[in-house]
Amino acid sequence: MMTLIAALAMSGAAQAKTVKTTFKVGGSCVEMCKPRIENAAKKVNGVVSAKWNQKTQKLVLVYDNTKTNAVKVEKAIAASGHDAGNIKASESSYNKLPGCCKYRK
Repeated sequence: MMTLIAALAMSGAAQAKTVKTTFKVGGSCVEMCKPRIENAAKKVNGVVSAKWNQKTQKLVLVYDNTKTNAVKVEKAIAASGHDAGNIKASESSYNKLPGCCKYRK
């Protein structure tokens, strides 16, 4: 019985997969946007790392797909005021950004 329980526990752990993906995130500055974007992503349970590049406007995200997915992270970033992937930040979230962080034309 103990062997069966151990085997089931190990098979569940073996199914966990770290996924790396990249998607566009709107922002303007390294001083304020970068930490806000990365912190919003990292607050999502299951995110291993999040690195935003101002020049490319891309976020490189690594996460455990048994705990989260890219859409959940995009929604968290959008809630912080930044358009992320296919999720657009609400006007109220965007308007809360400091002036230097406004990226929409």
